[in-house]
Amino acid sequence: MSLLFALSGKGGVGKTTLAGFFVRILVELGKKPVLAIDADPNSCLADMLGVKVPFSIGTARETMRDDADEQKISKHELLRMKIAQGLVESNGFDMISMGRPEGPGCYCYANGVLKAAIGELSRGYPYVVLDNEAGLENLSRRIVQSVDALVLVSDASNAGMNTLERLYSLAREMGVKYRKLIILVNRTREGRLPESAPRVQEYTGAYKMIALPYDEEIAALAEESKPVWEVSGGNRIYIAIREMLDEITKAA
Repeated sequence: MSLLFALSGKGGVGKTTLAGFFVRILVELGKKPVLAIDADPNSCLADMLGVKVPFSIGTARETMRDDADEQKISKHELLRMKIAQGLVESNGFDMISMGRPEGPGCYCYANGVLKAAIGELSRGYPYVVLDNEAGLENLSRRIVQSVDALVLVSDASNAGMNTLERLYSLAREMGVKYRKLIILVNRTREGRLPESAPRVQEYTGAYKMIALPYDEEIAALAEESKPVWEVSGGNRIYIAIREMLDEITKAA
């Protein structure tokens, strides 16, 4: 049975960088193979992990109907083939990307494909890290309905903390089930939670609420487009996430 971590949060708070750390640390803890799923149409997780994705599910969506007719096979069977072709295999982890549809239309079909892919693929992996689209849409599209750890990421601003409450409320409204709710407050001053943190933790009933300090090494990582594997093992953010994941996986 897979242990699934789903990260969600508003744009620009470092969610994808943290998802990259989740993958790296799980691999280093020996919890492998890890399946990394990039459900964000902006598709930045591959860069964080230092891999190249040949094509995304969103791209496959555009050719699905014509390819199925040409090869005279069912769409479901073609989907299985496309997923296998789009899966990147790396050292200790594999990755697949949703991407974005390239033609007209909504994400409904691509979301359905991704939902099917998550269910089908995750059965073969002990640990799954899902990097959701920024904002609230990822939850309302119901890409996942049940996760082991729902990880909400925010900055320390009042707007960020209010967004955490809205994300939590939307998750409850959409019937998203989770065993643990974890809140990561990123880029805090001197690693301290903001004054509104106790209110948010009480409202959400979060299992953990962790302050992650602003970090120059992480900032340089983003500016230079380097993967998370290059961050030092003594980095404060690395240590905080490793301690959390070590605790959670040992208790699973």
